[in-house]
Amino acid sequence: MYFIFDLETIPDFDFVRKVLHDHDSDEEQLLEIASEKLARNKSGFLPPMYHRVVSWVGLWIENTGQPRQQVSWNGENEKEGLEKIFRAIGTYKDFGLIHHNGKGFDIPVLLYRAMKHGLQMPVRMNDYDIRYRYSKYNVDLVDEFSNYGASSWPKLAHLGQLIGIPFKQTGEGNIVLDMYREGKLAEIEHYCQEDVMATYVVWLYEQFTIGAIPKDQFENLRDRAMTKLKEIQSTGPAPSSD
Repeated sequence: MYFIFDLETIPDFDFVRKVLHDHDSDEEQLLEIASEKLARNKSGFLPPMYHRVVSWVGLWIENTGQPRQQVSWNGENEKEGLEKIFRAIGTYKDFGLIHHNGKGFDIPVLLYRAMKHGLQMPVRMNDYDIRYRYSKYNVDLVDEFSNYGASSWPKLAHLGQLIGIPFKQTGEGNIVLDMYREGKLAEIEHYCQEDVMATYVVWLYEQFTIGAIPKDQFENLRDRAMTKLKEIQSTGPAPSSD
């Protein structure tokens, strides 16, 4: 079994204030300062340590690519959300992971936030199968398409454009904080759900392209996934699964 997942996060302003010893700047000023002093990239996007989770979505699929079950969460109580994703991930003993830049962001976020809240992650997360960079059980699409950094890393939305499928219909990642400030947690989860389904679709295309999935099986799974993706894009957020 594989767990395709994505997190939605916002800056942990309390932690950032402690690190920068800045208790006076408003949040926008604080973000500007943090981008200059803490970010290690041109975009100014803060490293995983400085984020907190406000939503996540996961999709269980069988090794053949057949979808099995979706689980999700959104809310203010991050510890509760982490406990739920760890229970979900721990459902199967020998699970694998599929994600887009999860090694660079989502998995480190889970580790940092688990440490913060005194939680224990599923033991499988520290297994060689998951930790090994070239593992077939921890599939990061940015590694798969860039040949582990030999080429540039592709954006998920651009991969969708390449295969003629529009992604990111419910918003862009940089508006998650605005959505959170407006109390739109269900909308954030809906956005996250689209990301997970988009990741699944791209993974299916990649698996077919390299010959891992036969054509008839690929077309069946793709058509079903596209129906679900269009449904997500054309409807509003589902009721909270909290």
